[in-house]
Amino acid sequence: MLYLSGEEKEEALFYLGFTARIAKQSSCLRSKCGSIIVKDKTIIGEGFNSPPKNLPLDICLKDTLSEDFPSDKTCCVHAEQRAIMNALEKYPNHLWGSRLYFIRLDLNNEILKAGKPYCTICSKMVLDKNIREFVLWHEEGICVYDTEEYNRLSFEFKKE
Repeated sequence: MLYLSGEEKEEALFYLGFTARIAKQSSCLRSKCGSIIVKDKTIIGEGFNSPPKNLPLDICLKDTLSEDFPSDKTCCVHAEQRAIMNALEKYPNHLWGSRLYFIRLDLNNEILKAGKPYCTICSKMVLDKNIREFVLWHEEGICVYDTEEYNRLSFEFKKE
């Protein structure tokens, strides 16, 4: 992982600001997330978390699951998943070597700093589609992860 500085940090702040605007479209009642995928300074995919189409917004299966449920507990399609699907529709041959940005907002649409990588669903998808880097904004700064490292760290994550 690499914390960005200088011009690279300024560029990442620009893309994270755009990502936050995408996240505001989320209809999730718990958390608003956004992702964009950038290749050669072009946004090739964007997505926000929300329940799958045709699922009522007031139903969240998460509330009915036990604490030891062994898989993803969200009722939403992840922002990263939607960004990948969007890029595959618009630019199917451009994912190779791209960079995915992720941001989460609170209920007042303020940016929340990210914790450690933990989503194995998304880490596997970015690997499978040959996305090169995953960007998170931590308290310490804007961090770029190689997707293989992001995937490994996601599988090593333990909730504290």
